[in-house]
Amino acid sequence: MDAAKCEMNIRQYETDAATYDFRQLDESAAVPIRELFAGVFSKEPWNDDWSDENQLRLYIQDLIGQSNSLTFGLYQGEALIGISMGHIKHWYSGTEYCIDELCISTKKQGQGVGTIFIEEIEKACKALGLAYILLMTETDVPAFAFYKKRGFYQLEHNAAFAKQLGNGRNGSPLDVAEKM
Repeated sequence: MDAAKCEMNIRQYETDAATYDFRQLDESAAVPIRELFAGVFSKEPWNDDWSDENQLRLYIQDLIGQSNSLTFGLYQGEALIGISMGHIKHWYSGTEYCIDELCISTKKQGQGVGTIFIEEIEKACKALGLAYILLMTETDVPAFAFYKKRGFYQLEHNAAFAKQLGNGRNGSPLDVAEKM
């Protein structure tokens, strides 16, 4: 399955409060994706430093510009308020959507928008014939409880590892995994 060939139609989702459009995105949406991503992850609880515009541009390109990239967006009107950037991985037990980054605009968090977005992602993945959705998050951020509440479970026999090579800015990407 080639993610670039998996075109999804725009789907509208209406609530009492708003109408949302769910779309599959491509590289043409890179600018609003970068703006939303940096706007969310530069704040609490992540406090990531995305002030290096080139590094941000390259990172987003890495996520959305590959042949197996699969990116979804949630819009309210013309405003991009949710993004999921990941890739399709062919595995022995079925093809997976591995989410590298997922976020909702900080102004929309806590209003049920994330739940709507996750439900639409699940529908899209099922329509594409995917067997699993995989993602990682930190255990001490609100996203951890959010995913568990929506049916995701923590893999018991998997662990994330990092090794600092001394070439990064401000330590390592994961604060050297709290120097395990």
